[in-house]
Amino acid sequence: MTNTEEKILQGATGETLLDLPSPYQSHVCGLLHLPRFLAKIRKHLEGKLPKSYQRNFTKGFDGFLCLHLGVEPEDIIECVRDSKEEFQLDAKLSELFPKDLKAHVWNRKVVQMGMSDMAREKLQEVKQNLGAKDRLDLLSFADVIDFDERKIP
Repeated sequence: MTNTEEKILQGATGETLLDLPSPYQSHVCGLLHLPRFLAKIRKHLEGKLPKSYQRNFTKGFDGFLCLHLGVEPEDIIECVRDSKEEFQLDAKLSELFPKDLKAHVWNRKVVQMGMSDMAREKLQEVKQNLGAKDRLDLLSFADVIDFDERKIP
């Protein structure tokens, strides 16, 4: 099995990437999900983001993060595209993002998405599609992402 084959699994929702950061992983600036969004951007720019991820690329958590920060997804994509080194990317993001990131507000949203009355039905539907409808430990969409990408057994 090649390295690429080990990082992509054919799953219930299409191709599943096994090498993306968890939505629970924080960036050095303190924002959860940002490392994941940056990794998806890199794959997108390389033409390696599977169709199963393209449908929610810059939407879902990505879009909610951009909305929280008051920036356009394309602006973050441009920062990644124009940065050769991680320190350059961090500097560009620091210029783009507001001074007060309100990381505590955003991080709470990430860990609680799927727990509201309105979202529970959708969360249950997603869990069923993944063959995990009876998994009581999958409480949020971030949990379901980690389960789908084999970070939670």
